[in-house]
Amino acid sequence: MSIHFPEKSVFMCAGSKCGQYKDVRKFIKASIKQHHAKDRIEVFKMECSDRCKHAPVFCVQPDNKWYSDVSIADAEKIVKDLLA
Repeated sequence: MSIHFPEKSVFMCAGSKCGQYKDVRKFIKASIKQHHAKDRIEVFKMECSDRCKHAPVFCVQPDNKWYSDVSIADAEKIVKDLLA
C-alpha cells in the first residue's frame, strides 16, 4: 500500500521562542490552502532547532532552504517560491 507525501514540506520550529510566531505559520498554511496546493505542499511543526536568536526558523524540503527571522512579508516570498 502506498502513502502520499507532498512534493515539498515546510518545517517550522515549534520551540518556546519560535512557537510564539503562530501568525506566520498560520499565514503560510492559509496561503497554501488558498492556492489549492495542500496536496503538493505540507506544513509541519518540528522540535526546537536551537536557533532561538533567529526565531522564527523555517526549513523547506527537499530544497534544504533554511529561513530565519521570518516575517509575514518573508512568508509571502517563501510561499511564492514554493508555488513556482
